[in-house]
Amino acid sequence: MTENVWTRWPSQEALGREGVSQPRRLLGWVVRLVVMAVLLWGAFRNSHVHVWGAVAAAVGVLAAAAAAWGFFRTTFAHRLWPSLGLLAVLLGIAIAAHTGGFAVPALVIWCGCAVAALERLPLAAAAPVTALALAAYSVANDDKWLTTVVTTIGLALAGYVLRLDAEARGNAQRLLAQERAARAAEADSAALAERARIAREIHDVLAHSLSAQLVHLEAARLLIERGADRDRILERVVAARGMARDGLAETRQALSALRGELTPLEKFLNELVGANAGAEVTVSGDSRPLPAEASQAVRRVAQEALTNARKHAPGAKVRVRLEYGEHQVKLDVRDSGGTPGDLAGSGGGYGLLGMRERAELLGGSLEAGPHEEGFAVTLKVPV
Repeated sequence: MTENVWTRWPSQEALGREGVSQPRRLLGWVVRLVVMAVLLWGAFRNSHVHVWGAVAAAVGVLAAAAAAWGFFRTTFAHRLWPSLGLLAVLLGIAIAAHTGGFAVPALVIWCGCAVAALERLPLAAAAPVTALALAAYSVANDDKWLTTVVTTIGLALAGYVLRLDAEARGNAQRLLAQERAARAAEADSAALAERARIAREIHDVLAHSLSAQLVHLEAARLLIERGADRDRILERVVAARGMARDGLAETRQALSALRGELTPLEKFLNELVGANAGAEVTVSGDSRPLPAEASQAVRRVAQEALTNARKHAPGAKVRVRLEYGEHQVKLDVRDSGGTPGDLAGSGGGYGLLGMRERAELLGGSLEAGPHEEGFAVTLKVPV
């Protein structure tokens, strides 16, 4: 049968104690103690109660308390038939108490069964139980009929209001749990994104620095194999040492970038171009600070493009152009072409792939390929 408002149980969050404030818990215990006191007072206040009657009354009170406790446990577990069985036990105890002359405990038990059934059972089961309990209360109550009717209606409304309050509290608990789960997932996602960012920065720095060192070390190896003079070999070794020093500086700069301490982009490009003979940089548009990811993308693409130019077109003139647009920044690196050097095949060949991935992660694009003179790399990043 499809679950609906009549067959749906109150959630376990609604039936449990989670989310109940300390004052409300204290109020609940006060109500329980008052009910127990009324039951005991009603059981022993009659002067005609003798020893065996007192024993029977005490057993009845303990049995009612045990059945009520079991009812709360079975309803929390959403077990319908055991819950109805325990309510039947409570109603039977009330009938026995009323028959034995204990009217007050019987009335209290009937009222409690009516309210608890509406609060904790599916409405399809709660309605007949509540009707039966309130009918027994109305028959046994010796007050005026108007007072009995008002009391009966008030008890039914109280049970339903408690049910609505419990369901609202349960919904709040579920929403809070979902919000906590969403925040935890968001934190995990942010941590993974930050790890990926750190990995990209370290990879790009090392790839650029080690690739540049490899160029000069490979040149030194070739010079040694060809029997070149000592000065030419030493020149390449010194250049490789300089690249290692630059790589260390770039690593420190990458760490500063991860901390949000970026140098101005134009200054970085001028320093980068200044370390490469035959290269020049021009800037157009309204210069402005860029987001950290976009700024890093421009820096890394410029580094990789200049490294490729040194490897594949040694001695070529390289033009670096940075253009600030309204909604994007454009970097264009072009070389004048030339005969590929002996080191054109060195390196892993992942430079262009890495640049393109970095651009796509930011929603931009990267184009790389031959042009009329040499080779061009164009990066566009939205800002």
